[in-house]
Amino acid sequence: MRKLVYYVAVSLDGYIAGPGGEYDFYPADDKMGASINAEYPEFVPTEFRPHIGMALDTPNKHFDTVLMGRGSYEPGLFAGFPSPYAHLRQYVVSSTLGRIDEPAVELVDADPLGLVRRLKKEEGQDIWLCGGGNLAAQLLGEIDEMIIKSYPVVAGGGVSVFAGEFRPTLFAPARRQEFGNGAQVTWFTRA
Repeated sequence: MRKLVYYVAVSLDGYIAGPGGEYDFYPADDKMGASINAEYPEFVPTEFRPHIGMALDTPNKHFDTVLMGRGSYEPGLFAGFPSPYAHLRQYVVSSTLGRIDEPAVELVDADPLGLVRRLKKEEGQDIWLCGGGNLAAQLLGEIDEMIIKSYPVVAGGGVSVFAGEFRPTLFAPARRQEFGNGAQVTWFTRA
């Protein structure tokens, strides 16, 4: 069965973005970017691939589907990229977006749990949960693995990594890698 994997950057105080959706406060590290891009080429938006020396047709290694909430989708849309991950099946979960004028992106306006359960039963590679915190909280019971990029910065407020009800859920660290910018990437599996 396919797995749902939440891959996200997070501050020391548990925020994935600032109050206005900012994420440029995370300290960059070229080695970290190169390492993640080599292992997970799927995470690189299609339009950015040539800018980092990646071919547009670089094969997917782990994922063939991406789920995004409105807050994760709109920055690319506003920048002129209505199909940010054209190399993946793309779903945007939002009850407020209204419509998407891009045939390669499917808007899901209700029942994200039903969507994930249906996708997990299909043949294919794993499903990447791109964000955001509200959607992650709704799907917590279906998240099989997490890849968390923890940055040594305090945001002070913003979008929580899980913006939902109190629901303690245990995950076990499977692997960890540290980088020169002080960030750590930790792979977790559901305990």
